Amino acid sequence: MKCNTLLSAFLLFFSIQIFGQVYTDKIVGEKNQELKDSLKVEKYPYALPIWGEKVAQKGYKLPYSAGLSVNYFWQESDIIINSLEVGFNNGPLYNLDEIIRFDKSSVVASSVTIRPDVWLLPFLNVYGIFGKANTATKINAGVWIPDADNNWSEVVSFKTQQHFNATTFGIGMTPTIGIGGGWLALDMNMAWTDISALDKPAFSYIFGPRLGKTFKFHKEDQNIAVWVGGFRVHISGDTNGNLALSDVIPLEGAQEKVDNGLAKVSENQTKVDNWWGALTPTQQKNPANIAKHNTANRALESAGNILTTLDGALSTAGSSTVQYSLQKAPKDMWNFIVGTQFQYNKHFMLRLETGFLGSRTQVLCGLQYRFGL
Repeated sequence: MKCNTLLSAFLLFFSIQIFGQVYTDKIVGEKNQELKDSLKVEKYPYALPIWGEKVAQKGYKLPYSAGLSVNYFWQESDIIINSLEVGFNNGPLYNLDEIIRFDKSSVVASSVTIRPDVWLLPFLNVYGIFGKANTATKINAGVWIPDADNNWSEVVSFKTQQHFNATTFGIGMTPTIGIGGGWLALDMNMAWTDISALDKPAFSYIFGPRLGKTFKFHKEDQNIAVWVGGFRVHISGDTNGNLALSDVIPLEGAQEKVDNGLAKVSENQTKVDNWWGALTPTQQKNPANIAKHNTANRALESAGNILTTLDGALSTAGSSTVQYSLQKAPKDMWNFIVGTQFQYNKHFMLRLETGFLGSRTQVLCGLQYRFGL
């Protein structure tokens, strides 16, 4: 039930790193002396980057100053949810951290983005991000309650898969340095993803250092680059939203699950009360028994409140809504990146990159066109 309210938090894993591997390269080596000498006397024909002509005349080969990329991105991620609160039909929100457990939940997102960029400075590229995404969220969760012996058991379980569309926009920059075909790039961007189920666009920040090498082909300006690096994603912690109840849980069989859950809560509450009543006054003052008694009562009260409220919402399921608040974070902030880019000429590049290790897997492919500005 509330497990599905998390799906909208998962959607903001539409977090994309769209670094296009071009850079300002310091020409070195005797075999490149002719090229280096030609750069010193050649007039730089474009307005960008700033100081482009001065840098070129010092022996740096500059890429075309503007570009447009089209990228396809796929990602599967795990996420951690905390401070989960859920309510129905604009009623009070109940904190469910203690009684909700999640198992094998994941989000899969795919997107197509357009990225215009310019080299503002010879070693600094700035860009914008505009894209559309489709997401599928699979969530398995359950309501767990304790008994008199502090043994926890699942009384209600929910499985669901939800699909959403999202729109994203963002800005980014990539400081780079290249010497003799070897290069270092520090890509970073901020993006806001607009999803109908969220009260406001979800914010994400991406940072990706990459270290690579470009290998030239015999044909002028044709090369292939390979790199390794990392991908770090930070997601804004607070998420609030509102969903139709029918979009949150499968209604078929829901009433039976809720009824069985309420019966189990009542049964366990009776066991806890009987256990506590059977203790001597001295045993009731034992801190361990007090803690166990308080924990059981608190969890059973929380489970009873949410199930009772859900029971009422199911009676008008067609018009009922779910409100939620939560904090979320990636299960792993970092994963490993390897990639390659084939440059056909200074205008056209084709890029492929994959990320793995940890709890996040991703693939990106893109086509880039560059021109002078």
